[in-house]
Amino acid sequence: MKVLVIGGGAREHALCRSLSLDPDVSALYCAPGNAGIAEVAELRPVDALDGAAVAALAGELGAGLVVVGPEAPLVAGVADAVRAAGIPVFGPSGEAAQLEGSKAFAKDVMAAAGVPTARSYVCTTAEEVDAALDAFGAPYVVKDDGLAAGKGVVVTEDREAAREHAAACDRVVIEEYLDGPEVSLFAITDGVTVLPLQPAQDFKRALDGDQGPNTGGMGAYSPLPWADPKLVDEVLETVLQPTVDELRHRGTPFSGLLYAGLALTGRGTRVIEFNARFGDPETQVVLARLRTPLAGVLLGAANGTLDALPPLNWSDEAAVTVVIASHNYPGTPRTGDPIEGLADVAAEDGPEAYVLHAGTRQEGDAVVSAGGRVLSVTATGSDLAQARERAYKSVARIRLDGGQHRTDIAAKAAEGR
Repeated sequence: MKVLVIGGGAREHALCRSLSLDPDVSALYCAPGNAGIAEVAELRPVDALDGAAVAALAGELGAGLVVVGPEAPLVAGVADAVRAAGIPVFGPSGEAAQLEGSKAFAKDVMAAAGVPTARSYVCTTAEEVDAALDAFGAPYVVKDDGLAAGKGVVVTEDREAAREHAAACDRVVIEEYLDGPEVSLFAITDGVTVLPLQPAQDFKRALDGDQGPNTGGMGAYSPLPWADPKLVDEVLETVLQPTVDELRHRGTPFSGLLYAGLALTGRGTRVIEFNARFGDPETQVVLARLRTPLAGVLLGAANGTLDALPPLNWSDEAAVTVVIASHNYPGTPRTGDPIEGLADVAAEDGPEAYVLHAGTRQEGDAVVSAGGRVLSVTATGSDLAQARERAYKSVARIRLDGGQHRTDIAAKAAEGR
């Protein structure tokens, strides 16, 4: 099977890496890709938001499966254009992707499906915002209703900061604060059958100790030794399956990757948000542990045959990923800085540790930074402590002027806290 992956970040590099190891994949393409993806897939230029262009490229390549990675193309309906061309595609329709594209739509679906989530108000005026902030009190949770590349959420004790964020958005969802640890759980679905993956935890704040501004994610780990072994089954029953069933009943079946961001509160598990695609950086650690070849699973979701697949096979090993970000991230990041040490990691640390590229590009013989999150250094080990040690050993080999990373990814979990 020939596979075309759409996107150019670390999530797509993780997907391409897994697909490149699948014996059923005869040719692998990525559009537009990045400097690291070029090592495992053939890169092609494309406007990822142009459904007709993506469908034409897939047809030209003879792709038997298209995998749409990022949220913006999904919300723009790129998967619809590929499906209309008769090519199997992993990714929901534009209408179903509103589960991520609109927080208000997601809240409406959850209410109809009986899915436990935070109480919330949808606000479009300053008066509505003030009333909602009064109703819930601090800490304030203010979410841009639309896509914001992982930076549309503000959680703050500062009422003025909450009001300022709301004022900068056309429409916001203001909701009660959910206490307790957060968990990311992915599920692959064909619109009927739901196949949950292994849970992961990511780190949203920029600085150690969960300090600093919210980011797209500074690292992740899997498995979660502290989580209830029944968590995945519980979330499948109370969150994932009811949501997929509700969307199908509405005539907007969801096929692809359903991501549930969860808070394990004192009152039970609650949904913080849904995403319509693999999350970054959790994908890096989840796919590092998946032993079942990936292409057949994604094709099963695209073709509606997930119920015929055997159970997924998982490694007992742990995985940790540490994000190296550019200077000034998550503000306006500096780009164009040379990245050194990548060859050292490949030569000295593989296969247990490897580097997935997020925001990079090739300039002559050099690889330079091209975004806020630049690299995801990923490692596996017999337990979280060993995976963490290997990941940070590789991080230390990489040199990026002004680069930054957290030093505490998976630290508490590795110590049994």
